[in-house]
Amino acid sequence: MGIELELATLLVIQTTFITAFGRFELETPFLKKLSKWLIIDGITIGLYCAFEHWAIIFPFVGLVPGTIYHFMWCEKNGIHPLKATPRKKYYELRKWKWIE
Repeated sequence: MGIELELATLLVIQTTFITAFGRFELETPFLKKLSKWLIIDGITIGLYCAFEHWAIIFPFVGLVPGTIYHFMWCEKNGIHPLKATPRKKYYELRKWKWIE
């Protein structure tokens, strides 16, 4: 098996995280969201070229601090980490326009 394992892992991670945390990125510009995932994919594929299947570790190791930071930031700011509520407060923290 070649790079298929890494690509399948990236697909599962991205699908899971976009589904679970997509509500936190509603107003984030498309190109910013896309570039974030392309960077993660690019690093993983580059690591595959250098280290083969050891590259599979990178997405998991990279997601751990990001997820921890997400939960800590939400707790610090009084936002539910999975529901992004209260929504108005969340929009204010992200400096997004709240439309009533």
